Amino acid sequence: MLLDLVLPGGDGLTVLAEARKARPTLPVIIVTSRGQEEERVAGLKLGADDYIVKPFSVKEMLARIEAVLRRSAERPLELQSISFPGGTADFRRLELRFDDGRREELSERESELLRYLAQNAGRAISRNELLARVWRLPSNAVRTRTIDMHVARLREKLGDSLELPGVILTVRGKGYMLAASAR
Repeated sequence: MLLDLVLPGGDGLTVLAEARKARPTLPVIIVTSRGQEEERVAGLKLGADDYIVKPFSVKEMLARIEAVLRRSAERPLELQSISFPGGTADFRRLELRFDDGRREELSERESELLRYLAQNAGRAISRNELLARVWRLPSNAVRTRTIDMHVARLREKLGDSLELPGVILTVRGKGYMLAASAR
């Protein structure tokens, strides 16, 4: 998260404190014009991973983002693709490539959902965890069927049978899991 401290109708340090409560390992870099030592120390003590004072160069900001992500517990895994029965999911290109030459586009959310399931292969992922990790919503904030709808759409694109799924399994009472045949 890139967070400015000067926000309309609010304070960035309050946002930082709430973000830390909701997602303690979320990488946060404060980007602000407030550069006094006391302000930098307060931001870092509240949990910011870095503090950049404006003006700064884009190169410096990108280097700092890369450094924070290298140290982050939530850094993205380098999972570029997975194989599934009949094809490959390419997360960089947001597409499914089938062995028969067909291609199917994935939305960013579908790609993130499939990647998250692949990154956590071998365990059932609850809808609440998917809301928190893929949709980045507090799991208790909403009651929604959006997870189920996205899984249904993704299964359709994958050619996954509802009766006998081979890629995304429903684990009754738990959530969803990537099948062992897809990795």
